[in-house]
Amino acid sequence: MEQLYLSSDSGFFHRKFLIAVMALLLAGCAARPVMMEKRAGYYASHRFTATGVNERVRFLVIHYTALDDAQSLRTLTKDQVSAHYLIPDAPASQQGEPVVLQLVDENKRAWHAGVSNWRGRSNLNDSSIGIEIVNQGYTDDMLENRTWYPYKEKQIAALTALAKDIIERYQIAPDNVLGHSDIAPLRKQDPGRLFPWERLSASGIGAWPDKDAVSRNLAGRKPEAPADVSVIQGLLKEYGYDQIPQSGVLDQDTRKTLSAFQMHFRPENISGYADAETEAIAKALVEKYRRAAPLAVTRDSDNAG
Repeated sequence: MEQLYLSSDSGFFHRKFLIAVMALLLAGCAARPVMMEKRAGYYASHRFTATGVNERVRFLVIHYTALDDAQSLRTLTKDQVSAHYLIPDAPASQQGEPVVLQLVDENKRAWHAGVSNWRGRSNLNDSSIGIEIVNQGYTDDMLENRTWYPYKEKQIAALTALAKDIIERYQIAPDNVLGHSDIAPLRKQDPGRLFPWERLSASGIGAWPDKDAVSRNLAGRKPEAPADVSVIQGLLKEYGYDQIPQSGVLDQDTRKTLSAFQMHFRPENISGYADAETEAIAKALVEKYRRAAPLAVTRDSDNAG
C-alpha cells in the first residue's frame, strides 16, 4: 500500500514538472522579440534599436466645443475637425468611474489645433493630444456684456483622470499643458475664463506660478499699476507665446495675447492691458519653468531633430 502511494505521488510530481517546463518554454517564446518581420515585398529586421527617440506627443491641448452634446459629436466625427477625446456635458459612469469618448487613436493626428504656435513650435496637431469638453463657452448680449459658462464637476473629474493618465504616459511637462487660446491667442478663447487651471495645477495638471514669486515680482506695486509693455512682451515670448510682437507697443495682437495669458493665469481680469500683476505672473512663470528648470530643456530635447 505504501509503495503504491509513493508510485502514484511520483507520477503526479512528474506531470507537474513537465507542465512547469512547458510553461517556461512557452513563456520564453512569448517574451522573445520578433527579429524579422515579413512585410509587403520585403522584410524588416528588428535586431537593432535606436536610443535617440522620444514620444510624438509633447503637448496636451484643452478646448471647449461651444456646442451641445449632439452637435459636438456630429462636428467632431463628421466634419473636417476632430479631437482625440470628447468629454460630454454629463459624463456617464461605469463601475463608479467616468466615461470619456475617444474619437481618434492617440497614435493618429487629430485636427483640433489649427494654425498654432508654442515656444518655437508650429502646427501643434503634429505633436499634441486634443481634449474637447462640451461647454457653451460664452454669450454676448446686445450691450456686449459677456457671460461665461462654468464647467460641471463631473466634467472636471473626468478631465482630471484623463489628463493625468495622458501626462503620465507621455511625460508631458506642466508648461506644455495648454488651452487653445494659449497656442492661438489671436483667434481662440477656449477653454475660457472659467476653466479651473489653478485647481487642476494642484492635481499635477498644467503650470502655475508660485504666489511668493508673484508677490516678490510685484515689488510693492499695485496689481493694476501700468507696466512696461516691452518687458511683458519679452517675458511672454520667453515663456511660450512666441508670436507676440516685440515692439513695445500695446497693439491689437499684443492685447489679444495678453488677454489669453490673463485668462489662463489671472481670470479675474482679462482686459489685455499691460499691468504690474501680469508682468509679475509672467516673470514668476519664466523663473519657474524656463530659467531655473534644466528638466524642461531635457524634455524639449526633441528640438535637436
